[in-house]
Amino acid sequence: MLFLWQAHLTFILLGFVLLGSLHCTQRWRPWLLPVLAAVSFIPLNDLPLAAYVRSFTDDLAITTLVLLGWASLIRLGVVKKQTLSARIQVLVLFIALAALLYPATMGLTYVDPYRWGFNPRPLILCMGLLTLGLLWLRNTLAVSMLALGTLAFALRLKASENYWDYLIDPLLVGYCLAAGATLCLREVWRLLRPAPAVPTSSI
Repeated sequence: MLFLWQAHLTFILLGFVLLGSLHCTQRWRPWLLPVLAAVSFIPLNDLPLAAYVRSFTDDLAITTLVLLGWASLIRLGVVKKQTLSARIQVLVLFIALAALLYPATMGLTYVDPYRWGFNPRPLILCMGLLTLGLLWLRNTLAVSMLALGTLAFALRLKASENYWDYLIDPLLVGYCLAAGATLCLREVWRLLRPAPAVPTSSI
């Protein structure tokens, strides 16, 4: 089952983030992690349940696992939520990476950035510079995502030999787009909402 380590970790973290979002689980959230870990190994037709989740999610990028782990720590009260500016930095970063990578995979451009991931020294250098910039901005989550994704690629912790597969995946892109759209809608609503009337004191 060692080759399914990522499937089990995905099952545990994704399940914890989803169930931990429910108010009714607040009192027994610390017990969710060991329970989900045990459930992930329950066999069904000679395969653990985690393998069935993997059939839908595939192997997630390391950055996505770091994000799920961060969200789990928030629900456990270990770390605080990011500031709005730090969240925007993470969203912009991965939306920009998706805008660079995915149009080519859909055949919309002649340049194929995915090929860069097989010989990724220039790409790793760019990610290193981005990481230093985010470190200067004190964005702990973004730095952790990029640094651990690069370290995992150096150690070849996934089956893929492509650096991109450690940095980004459709689930992470979907989250960033949904979260970014939500923030934009909230800002538009805030601007369009009429300002509350200030009561005038009578003399």
